[in-house]
Amino acid sequence: MLRIFIGIDERQLVAYHVLVSSIQRLSSKPVAITPLLLNQLPITRQGLTTFTYSRYLVPYLCNYKGQALFMDSDALLLGDVVELFESATGASVDVVPFTGPFSFERPSVMLFNNERCLKLTPEFISTDTPQNLNWAEEVGALSPDWNHLVGYAPSNPNAKLIHYTQGVPGYKECRECEYAPEWFKEREIMLSHCSWLEIMGKSVHAQPVLNRLNGIADV
Repeated sequence: MLRIFIGIDERQLVAYHVLVSSIQRLSSKPVAITPLLLNQLPITRQGLTTFTYSRYLVPYLCNYKGQALFMDSDALLLGDVVELFESATGASVDVVPFTGPFSFERPSVMLFNNERCLKLTPEFISTDTPQNLNWAEEVGALSPDWNHLVGYAPSNPNAKLIHYTQGVPGYKECRECEYAPEWFKEREIMLSHCSWLEIMGKSVHAQPVLNRLNGIADV
């Protein structure tokens, strides 16, 4: 079971559900996905988003055991997340090694080796600067394919994790951005469902509904 934690902004829940849909649809192994909701966590510290700091609680929430992945909710998977887990280097945490003005995006996708993240306690996260990754004994490098920054990174046809850093395509201001069609396609998949008859037609619950629709009183 692969453990995945997503920083959720309750002002854009659609982004979260589109991301979850893409993860589940493309993963070749079972995944356990947890949204980081601040009212359920042992810290209250916030930044630009409610998950600016709560993302670093992932090792604590896993009892400092095993692997776990964190990602921002304004993302989309185009590849199998199992491949991301398999690319772990064994370092305390693996990130795409952005430099310069985009170095602050390193924590937007983090693959934790939880046993090596013992410094990440709620107390440390509430008072220190975990975004500097100064708590990690070693920081490993993920392929840029696993955190493609839309609007900033050069076009990458091999990108496996799309990060809509300027806003998901659901906003009218971002509808024409790179990888917008893929996001809208996933949203349609997430919202789609079959007909009532297809799923309920042979159920014992079908007849009362059909009777009601046909104006027949139940007996």
